Amino acid sequence: MRRANVTDAVSRLGTEGAFAVLARARALEADGHDVIHLEIGEPDFETPPHVAEAGVDAIRAGETHYCQTAGLPALREAAAASLSSSRNVALDPQNVLVANGAKPFLFFTVLATCGAGDEVIYPDPGFPIYESAVRFVGATPVPLPLREERGFSFDPAELESLLSERTRLVILNAPHNPTGGVIPGADLERAAAAILRTPAWVLTDEVYSRITYDVVAPSIASLPDLLDRTILLDGFSKTFSMTGWRLGYAAVPTDLVDPLTRLIVNSTSCVPPFVQLAGVAALEGPQDAVVEMVAEFRRRRDYLVPALNSIPGISCIEPGGAFYAFPNVSQLPLDADTVAERLLVEAGVALLAGRAFGIHATDHLRVSYASSLSNLEQAVERIRAFVASLDT
Repeated sequence: MRRANVTDAVSRLGTEGAFAVLARARALEADGHDVIHLEIGEPDFETPPHVAEAGVDAIRAGETHYCQTAGLPALREAAAASLSSSRNVALDPQNVLVANGAKPFLFFTVLATCGAGDEVIYPDPGFPIYESAVRFVGATPVPLPLREERGFSFDPAELESLLSERTRLVILNAPHNPTGGVIPGADLERAAAAILRTPAWVLTDEVYSRITYDVVAPSIASLPDLLDRTILLDGFSKTFSMTGWRLGYAAVPTDLVDPLTRLIVNSTSCVPPFVQLAGVAALEGPQDAVVEMVAEFRRRRDYLVPALNSIPGISCIEPGGAFYAFPNVSQLPLDADTVAERLLVEAGVALLAGRAFGIHATDHLRVSYASSLSNLEQAVERIRAFVASLDT
Protein backbone atom coordinates (compact mmCIF):
# COMPACT_ATOMS: atom_id res chain seq x y z
CA MET A 1 0.00 0.00 0.00
CA ARG A 2 1.37 3.41 -0.98
CA ARG A 3 1.87 5.84 1.85
CA ALA A 4 -0.19 9.04 1.89
CA ASN A 5 1.76 12.24 2.51
CA VAL A 6 1.02 15.63 3.96
CA THR A 7 1.77 18.79 2.00
CA ASP A 8 5.01 20.71 2.21
CA ALA A 9 3.03 23.72 3.47
CA VAL A 10 1.84 21.86 6.57
CA SER A 11 5.36 20.69 7.30
CA ARG A 12 6.44 24.33 7.42
CA LEU A 13 4.09 25.10 10.28
CA GLY A 14 5.69 25.66 13.65
CA THR A 15 4.14 25.37 17.09
CA GLU A 16 3.98 27.16 20.43
CA GLY A 17 6.57 26.19 22.99
CA ALA A 18 4.28 27.17 25.86
CA PHE A 19 1.84 24.38 25.12
CA ALA A 20 4.64 21.83 24.67
CA VAL A 21 6.18 22.76 28.03
CA LEU A 22 2.74 22.76 29.65
CA ALA A 23 2.19 19.19 28.43
CA ARG A 24 5.56 18.08 29.85
CA ALA A 25 4.85 19.81 33.14
CA ARG A 26 1.45 18.10 33.41
CA ALA A 27 3.11 14.75 32.76
CA LEU A 28 5.61 15.39 35.56
CA GLU A 29 2.76 16.34 37.89
CA ALA A 30 0.98 13.11 36.99
CA ASP A 31 4.12 11.29 38.18
CA GLY A 32 3.97 13.07 41.51
CA HIS A 33 6.23 16.08 40.90
CA ASP A 34 5.37 19.52 42.25
CA VAL A 35 5.54 22.05 39.40
CA ILE A 36 5.03 25.82 39.48
CA HIS A 37 3.54 26.94 36.18
CA LEU A 38 5.12 30.09 34.77
CA GLU A 39 5.11 28.91 31.15
CA ILE A 40 1.61 29.67 29.93
CA GLY A 41 0.44 33.15 28.94
CA GLU A 42 -3.00 33.01 30.51
CA PRO A 43 -4.40 35.31 33.22
CA ASP A 44 -5.12 33.40 36.42
CA PHE A 45 -8.36 35.33 36.92
CA GLU A 46 -11.90 34.27 36.17
CA THR A 47 -13.90 35.92 33.42
CA PRO A 48 -15.72 38.90 34.98
CA PRO A 49 -19.09 37.69 36.34
CA HIS A 50 -21.20 40.10 34.29
CA VAL A 51 -19.52 38.88 31.12
CA ALA A 52 -20.08 35.20 31.95
CA GLU A 53 -23.69 35.94 32.87
CA ALA A 54 -24.25 37.70 29.55
CA GLY A 55 -23.03 34.59 27.74
CA VAL A 56 -25.26 32.30 29.80
CA ASP A 57 -28.25 34.59 29.32
CA ALA A 58 -27.65 34.55 25.56
CA ILE A 59 -27.57 30.74 25.53
CA ARG A 60 -30.85 30.63 27.42
CA ALA A 61 -32.31 33.12 24.95
CA GLY A 62 -31.48 30.77 22.08
CA GLU A 63 -28.44 32.60 20.69
CA THR A 64 -26.84 29.28 19.76
CA HIS A 65 -27.21 29.18 15.98
CA TYR A 66 -25.31 30.49 12.96
CA CYS A 67 -24.94 34.24 12.62
CA GLN A 68 -23.19 36.73 10.34
CA THR A 69 -19.68 35.66 9.36
CA ALA A 70 -18.22 39.13 9.88
CA GLY A 71 -19.70 39.33 13.38
CA LEU A 72 -22.86 40.47 15.09
CA PRO A 73 -23.59 44.16 14.41
CA ALA A 74 -23.73 44.79 18.17
CA LEU A 75 -20.19 43.52 18.70
CA ARG A 76 -18.78 45.20 15.60
CA GLU A 77 -20.24 48.48 16.82
CA ALA A 78 -18.93 48.02 20.35
CA ALA A 79 -15.47 47.06 19.10
CA ALA A 80 -15.35 49.97 16.65
CA ALA A 81 -16.28 52.38 19.45
CA SER A 82 -13.67 50.89 21.80
CA LEU A 83 -10.88 51.00 19.22
CA SER A 84 -11.82 54.49 18.04
CA SER A 85 -11.73 55.85 21.56
CA SER A 86 -8.58 54.08 22.77
CA ARG A 87 -6.51 54.61 19.59
CA ASN A 88 -7.82 58.04 18.67
CA VAL A 89 -9.01 56.94 15.23
CA ALA A 90 -12.38 57.07 13.45
CA LEU A 91 -13.55 53.54 12.65
CA ASP A 92 -16.68 52.43 10.84
CA PRO A 93 -18.14 49.21 12.32
CA GLN A 94 -18.14 47.82 8.77
CA ASN A 95 -14.34 47.77 8.99
CA VAL A 96 -14.33 45.63 12.14
CA LEU A 97 -14.39 41.85 11.83
CA VAL A 98 -14.84 39.20 14.52
CA ALA A 99 -13.08 35.83 14.66
CA ASN A 100 -12.47 32.86 16.94
CA GLY A 101 -9.68 34.52 18.88
CA ALA A 102 -6.85 36.72 17.66
CA LYS A 103 -4.80 34.00 15.95
CA PRO A 104 -7.10 33.65 12.91
CA PHE A 105 -6.39 37.27 12.00
CA LEU A 106 -2.65 36.58 12.07
CA PHE A 107 -3.05 33.68 9.68
CA PHE A 108 -5.73 35.22 7.50
CA THR A 109 -3.83 38.48 7.06
CA VAL A 110 -0.75 36.60 5.87
CA LEU A 111 -2.88 34.39 3.61
CA ALA A 112 -4.65 37.40 2.10
CA THR A 113 -1.59 39.57 1.50
CA CYS A 114 1.47 37.34 1.00
CA GLY A 115 2.73 34.60 -1.26
CA ALA A 116 5.91 33.03 -2.61
CA GLY A 117 8.61 35.62 -3.20
CA ASP A 118 7.13 38.13 -0.78
CA GLU A 119 8.82 39.16 2.45
CA VAL A 120 7.28 39.70 5.88
CA ILE A 121 9.09 41.61 8.60
CA TYR A 122 8.21 40.42 12.10
CA PRO A 123 9.57 41.03 15.62
CA ASP A 124 12.29 38.73 16.92
CA PRO A 125 11.93 37.68 19.68
CA GLY A 126 8.26 37.39 18.93
CA PHE A 127 5.11 35.31 19.10
CA PRO A 128 6.10 32.15 17.18
CA ILE A 129 2.90 32.01 15.13
CA TYR A 130 4.04 35.06 13.13
CA GLU A 131 6.95 33.21 11.53
CA SER A 132 4.93 30.00 11.29
CA ALA A 133 2.18 31.64 9.22
CA VAL A 134 4.69 33.32 6.93
CA ARG A 135 6.52 30.08 6.20
CA PHE A 136 3.20 28.28 5.64
CA VAL A 137 2.29 30.49 2.66
CA GLY A 138 5.77 30.23 1.18
CA ALA A 139 6.76 33.82 1.86
CA THR A 140 10.11 34.77 3.38
CA PRO A 141 10.20 35.70 7.08
CA VAL A 142 12.52 38.62 7.82
CA PRO A 143 13.26 38.95 11.55
CA LEU A 144 13.39 42.45 13.02
CA PRO A 145 15.65 42.31 16.10
CA LEU A 146 14.24 43.70 19.33
CA ARG A 147 17.15 45.10 21.32
CA GLU A 148 17.39 44.66 25.07
CA GLU A 149 19.28 47.95 25.36
CA ARG A 150 16.26 49.67 23.76
CA GLY A 151 13.79 48.16 26.22
CA PHE A 152 13.04 45.46 23.64
CA SER A 153 11.95 47.92 21.00
CA PHE A 154 13.46 47.80 17.52
CA ASP A 155 16.00 50.19 16.05
CA PRO A 156 14.10 52.20 13.37
CA ALA A 157 17.25 52.29 11.25
CA GLU A 158 17.30 48.48 11.21
CA LEU A 159 13.67 48.37 10.13
CA GLU A 160 14.41 50.82 7.33
CA SER A 161 17.28 48.63 6.15
CA LEU A 162 15.04 45.55 6.01
CA LEU A 163 12.19 47.14 4.05
CA SER A 164 12.17 46.57 0.30
CA GLU A 165 9.83 46.42 -2.68
CA ARG A 166 9.31 42.75 -1.79
CA THR A 167 8.00 43.61 1.69
CA ARG A 168 4.26 42.86 1.72
CA LEU A 169 3.62 42.94 5.45
CA VAL A 170 5.22 44.38 8.58
CA ILE A 171 4.11 42.83 11.87
CA LEU A 172 4.38 44.84 15.06
CA ASN A 173 3.42 43.82 18.59
CA ALA A 174 3.21 46.01 21.70
CA PRO A 175 2.93 45.51 24.56
CA HIS A 176 5.08 42.65 23.50
CA ASN A 177 5.10 38.91 23.96
CA PRO A 178 7.57 37.58 25.17
CA THR A 179 9.43 40.61 26.56
CA GLY A 180 6.73 42.93 27.90
CA GLY A 181 8.34 45.73 25.87
CA VAL A 182 6.46 48.79 24.61
CA ILE A 183 7.45 50.58 21.38
CA PRO A 184 8.11 54.29 21.99
CA GLY A 185 6.08 56.73 19.93
CA ALA A 186 9.21 58.15 18.27
CA ASP A 187 10.18 54.69 17.01
CA LEU A 188 6.68 54.16 15.60
CA GLU A 189 6.77 57.52 13.81
CA ARG A 190 10.03 56.64 12.06
CA ALA A 191 8.68 53.19 11.23
CA ALA A 192 5.50 54.68 9.77
CA ALA A 193 7.42 57.07 7.53
CA ALA A 194 9.58 54.22 6.21
CA ILE A 195 6.67 51.83 5.66
CA LEU A 196 4.70 54.42 3.71
CA ARG A 197 7.52 54.47 1.16
CA THR A 198 6.82 50.79 0.40
CA PRO A 199 3.74 48.81 -0.72
CA ALA A 200 3.58 46.98 2.61
CA TRP A 201 0.58 46.39 4.82
CA VAL A 202 0.96 46.59 8.60
CA LEU A 203 -0.43 44.16 11.16
CA THR A 204 -0.27 45.60 14.66
CA ASP A 205 -0.97 43.02 17.34
CA GLU A 206 -2.28 44.93 20.36
CA VAL A 207 -3.96 42.21 22.40
CA TYR A 208 -2.11 43.39 25.54
CA SER A 209 -3.01 47.06 25.00
CA ARG A 210 -4.88 47.41 28.31
CA ILE A 211 -2.10 45.79 30.36
CA THR A 212 0.52 48.52 30.82
CA TYR A 213 2.35 50.07 33.78
CA ASP A 214 3.11 53.81 33.85
CA VAL A 215 3.64 53.90 30.09
CA VAL A 216 1.41 54.47 27.09
CA ALA A 217 1.48 51.89 24.31
CA PRO A 218 0.88 53.99 21.18
CA SER A 219 -0.67 52.43 18.09
CA ILE A 220 0.82 52.88 14.64
CA ALA A 221 -2.76 52.91 13.33
CA SER A 222 -3.25 56.34 14.89
CA LEU A 223 -0.48 57.93 12.80
CA PRO A 224 -1.32 59.86 9.61
CA ASP A 225 -2.14 57.74 6.54
CA LEU A 226 -1.56 54.45 8.38
CA LEU A 227 -5.10 53.42 9.25
CA ASP A 228 -5.85 52.45 5.64
CA ARG A 229 -2.72 50.27 5.62
CA THR A 230 -3.14 48.65 9.02
CA ILE A 231 -4.85 45.57 10.42
CA LEU A 232 -5.36 46.52 14.08
CA LEU A 233 -5.75 43.40 16.16
CA ASP A 234 -7.25 43.14 19.63
CA GLY A 235 -9.17 40.56 21.62
CA PHE A 236 -10.73 39.43 24.85
CA SER A 237 -8.44 36.63 26.04
CA LYS A 238 -5.91 38.75 27.92
CA THR A 239 -7.84 41.87 28.86
CA PHE A 240 -10.94 40.08 30.14
CA SER A 241 -9.42 36.71 31.05
CA MET A 242 -11.49 35.00 28.34
CA THR A 243 -8.90 32.66 26.82
CA GLY A 244 -11.32 29.75 26.49
CA TRP A 245 -14.06 31.83 24.89
CA ARG A 246 -11.99 32.21 21.70
CA LEU A 247 -13.04 35.69 20.71
CA GLY A 248 -11.03 38.35 18.91
CA TYR A 249 -11.60 41.29 16.63
CA ALA A 250 -9.70 43.49 14.22
CA ALA A 251 -10.09 46.80 12.46
CA VAL A 252 -9.39 46.05 8.82
CA PRO A 253 -8.76 48.32 5.79
CA THR A 254 -11.69 48.33 3.36
CA ASP A 255 -9.74 46.43 0.68
CA LEU A 256 -9.20 43.52 3.08
CA VAL A 257 -12.70 43.25 4.59
CA ASP A 258 -14.03 40.92 1.89
CA PRO A 259 -10.88 38.72 1.61
CA LEU A 260 -10.69 38.20 5.37
CA THR A 261 -14.43 37.56 5.62
CA ARG A 262 -14.10 34.90 2.93
CA LEU A 263 -11.32 33.22 4.87
CA ILE A 264 -13.48 33.20 8.00
CA VAL A 265 -16.49 31.69 6.20
CA ASN A 266 -14.27 29.04 4.61
CA SER A 267 -12.78 28.03 7.95
CA THR A 268 -15.07 28.58 10.93
CA SER A 269 -18.28 30.07 9.44
CA CYS A 270 -18.83 32.39 12.40
CA VAL A 271 -18.19 32.95 16.08
CA PRO A 272 -21.07 31.61 18.23
CA PRO A 273 -23.46 34.49 18.90
CA PHE A 274 -23.63 33.85 22.64
CA VAL A 275 -19.84 34.28 22.80
CA GLN A 276 -20.10 37.54 20.87
CA LEU A 277 -22.82 38.87 23.16
CA ALA A 278 -20.55 38.16 26.11
CA GLY A 279 -17.96 40.24 24.27
CA VAL A 280 -20.41 43.14 24.01
CA ALA A 281 -20.92 42.97 27.77
CA ALA A 282 -17.14 42.97 28.30
CA LEU A 283 -16.57 46.08 26.18
CA GLU A 284 -19.61 48.05 27.29
CA GLY A 285 -19.97 46.91 30.92
CA PRO A 286 -18.01 47.70 34.09
CA GLN A 287 -14.23 47.70 33.72
CA ASP A 288 -13.43 47.22 37.41
CA ALA A 289 -12.19 43.67 36.92
CA VAL A 290 -9.69 44.80 34.28
CA VAL A 291 -8.36 47.57 36.50
CA GLU A 292 -8.00 45.19 39.45
CA MET A 293 -6.27 42.55 37.33
CA VAL A 294 -3.73 45.02 35.95
CA ALA A 295 -3.05 46.33 39.46
CA GLU A 296 -2.33 42.78 40.61
CA PHE A 297 -0.04 42.15 37.64
CA ARG A 298 1.85 45.31 38.56
CA ARG A 299 2.27 44.06 42.14
CA ARG A 300 3.65 40.77 40.86
CA ARG A 301 5.97 42.48 38.38
CA ASP A 302 7.27 44.77 41.10
CA TYR A 303 8.20 41.73 43.18
CA LEU A 304 9.48 39.48 40.41
CA VAL A 305 11.88 41.74 38.52
CA PRO A 306 13.96 42.85 41.55
CA ALA A 307 13.90 39.28 42.86
CA LEU A 308 15.31 37.91 39.61
CA ASN A 309 17.93 40.66 39.52
CA SER A 310 19.07 39.63 42.99
CA ILE A 311 20.12 36.20 41.71
CA PRO A 312 23.78 36.17 40.59
CA GLY A 313 24.10 35.66 36.84
CA ILE A 314 20.55 36.81 36.02
CA SER A 315 19.56 40.28 34.84
CA CYS A 316 16.06 41.44 33.98
CA ILE A 317 14.80 44.77 32.71
CA GLU A 318 11.42 45.98 33.88
CA PRO A 319 8.63 45.27 31.38
CA GLY A 320 6.33 48.14 30.51
CA GLY A 321 3.35 45.96 29.71
CA ALA A 322 1.83 42.48 29.31
CA PHE A 323 2.60 39.94 32.07
CA TYR A 324 6.00 38.57 31.09
CA ALA A 325 9.50 39.06 32.41
CA PHE A 326 12.34 38.23 30.03
CA PRO A 327 15.48 37.72 32.10
CA ASN A 328 18.90 37.46 30.51
CA VAL A 329 20.81 34.39 31.73
CA SER A 330 23.88 34.68 29.51
CA GLN A 331 26.13 35.03 32.59
CA LEU A 332 25.17 31.59 33.90
CA PRO A 333 27.44 28.66 33.07
CA LEU A 334 24.62 26.95 31.12
CA ASP A 335 22.80 28.06 27.99
CA ALA A 336 19.20 29.22 28.36
CA ASP A 337 17.75 26.05 26.80
CA THR A 338 19.53 23.89 29.37
CA VAL A 339 18.56 26.21 32.21
CA ALA A 340 14.88 25.99 31.24
CA GLU A 341 15.02 22.20 30.90
CA ARG A 342 16.77 21.64 34.21
CA LEU A 343 14.57 24.10 36.07
CA LEU A 344 11.56 22.08 34.98
CA VAL A 345 12.96 18.65 35.72
CA GLU A 346 15.12 19.38 38.77
CA ALA A 347 13.46 22.40 40.39
CA GLY A 348 9.84 22.06 39.32
CA VAL A 349 9.65 25.49 37.67
CA ALA A 350 8.02 25.51 34.24
CA LEU A 351 9.06 28.47 32.09
CA LEU A 352 10.18 28.95 28.49
CA ALA A 353 13.58 29.20 26.86
CA GLY A 354 13.91 32.31 24.74
CA ARG A 355 14.82 30.26 21.67
CA ALA A 356 11.11 29.42 21.34
CA PHE A 357 10.60 33.06 20.34
CA GLY A 358 13.34 33.49 17.76
CA ILE A 359 17.03 33.62 16.99
CA HIS A 360 17.55 36.89 18.87
CA ALA A 361 16.30 35.48 22.18
CA THR A 362 18.70 32.63 22.85
CA ASP A 363 20.15 34.17 26.03
CA HIS A 364 16.80 34.69 27.72
CA LEU A 365 13.96 32.97 29.53
CA ARG A 366 10.30 33.95 29.45
CA VAL A 367 8.63 34.01 32.84
CA SER A 368 4.88 34.54 32.95
CA TYR A 369 3.72 36.34 36.07
CA ALA A 370 0.12 35.46 35.34
CA SER A 371 0.41 33.33 38.45
CA SER A 372 -0.09 34.10 42.13
CA LEU A 373 2.46 36.09 44.12
CA SER A 374 2.90 33.06 46.37
CA ASN A 375 3.79 30.91 43.36
CA LEU A 376 6.22 33.54 42.12
CA GLU A 377 7.93 33.71 45.51
CA GLN A 378 8.33 29.93 45.60
CA ALA A 379 9.56 29.87 42.02
CA VAL A 380 12.21 32.53 42.68
CA GLU A 381 13.56 30.59 45.67
CA ARG A 382 13.75 27.43 43.56
CA ILE A 383 15.55 29.32 40.78
CA ARG A 384 17.91 30.88 43.33
CA ALA A 385 18.73 27.46 44.80
CA PHE A 386 19.23 25.97 41.34
CA VAL A 387 21.64 28.73 40.28
CA ALA A 388 23.55 28.40 43.55
CA SER A 389 23.93 24.66 42.90
CA LEU A 390 25.75 25.39 39.63
CA ASP A 391 28.71 26.76 41.60
CA THR A 392 29.10 23.66 43.76
